[in-house]
Amino acid sequence: MDNEPTNLPEFTPHPGYTLAPPTTPRPIVIIGAGGIVRDAHLPAYHKAGFEIASITDLQRHRAQNLAAQYAVPQVYDDVAAAVAAAPDNAVFDVALPPEAHIDVLEQLPDGAAVLLQKPLGNHLPDGIRTREVCRRKNLVAAVNTQLRFAPYVAVARKLIADGTIGELYDFEIRVSVRTPWEMFPYVLELDRLEINMHSVHYLDLIRSFLGDPTGVSAVTVRHPEKSHANSRSDIALTYGDRPVRVVVSTNHDHQFGERYEESYVKWEGTKGAVRLQLGLLLDYPRGGEDRLEVVTDDRLAEGWRPVPFEGSWFPDAFIGSMSVVQRYLEGSIPSLPTSVEDVFRTMAVVEAAYVSAARGGEPPPYDD
Repeated sequence: MDNEPTNLPEFTPHPGYTLAPPTTPRPIVIIGAGGIVRDAHLPAYHKAGFEIASITDLQRHRAQNLAAQYAVPQVYDDVAAAVAAAPDNAVFDVALPPEAHIDVLEQLPDGAAVLLQKPLGNHLPDGIRTREVCRRKNLVAAVNTQLRFAPYVAVARKLIADGTIGELYDFEIRVSVRTPWEMFPYVLELDRLEINMHSVHYLDLIRSFLGDPTGVSAVTVRHPEKSHANSRSDIALTYGDRPVRVVVSTNHDHQFGERYEESYVKWEGTKGAVRLQLGLLLDYPRGGEDRLEVVTDDRLAEGWRPVPFEGSWFPDAFIGSMSVVQRYLEGSIPSLPTSVEDVFRTMAVVEAAYVSAARGGEPPPYDD
């Protein structure tokens, strides 16, 4: 990193992002048995060898079906019963919509460890209330912002931290796909959709590299022929006087075939660039190819070179988001990077984006 300012946050990532497993894994009590548990949580925990103590869902048959598939010993349809039977050292994995968080948190023992599904709320006051409950009960509370722990993100993070591409001056995330929101009926009734439920991942990822932005500008709009809320956004973040362009651009209404579909994260630096293709979002839910590539000034003639990695966003990133909680609990990392206190700041960025979009931008001085 010769001549690079080493105090920049991308050069000193949190040790929790190394994806190391906990040395003393704790049992997990899962609350919720919806699609995200079926498709990500349970496959991830099974792959990691984590112990699942129980699954709880108001629709008991859903919990029973998953428990049978993964040999989970206990099933409940009542949170209080699951909490009463939980091992003393359990981590509670709350995979429910944000409006259900507070009721569940109130039923947990004071001081318990809990991993909440994102987002922290549909509106900022929801996140404030959730944070206050976690503070009052002294919970070790984290949020499942799992993109931070996707295997290809971990490799990209190390490349950047090692100075491979120099100082970051451009950070761009671009998604142009057809997202089948109808697969998630719950979100179709929300008054806020795209930024809360999707771009929150990217805003959180950016914060994990660059820290908190000093300003947010945004446009977010709905489709004129669809009834659900906003589905396309452009969000720009500023970082004080630092000359870095940070942009998130999403279009979930691109229904014109795969030729011009896009789904990537790109980091450009003073010595090169890293580009990550998020295959999961291409032709969702079937998905396309994941790809990580690097190009550097000293080998420019070789062009973009493939970078090896193992795993993908689903389900592997969910191993990391649970592991980091357990590593903090065992003391192998000094702090919890995905704590409710930290991820609340991501929700503050989300809120700023919606406020900026509602203001409609700066009117041009046409009559001056």
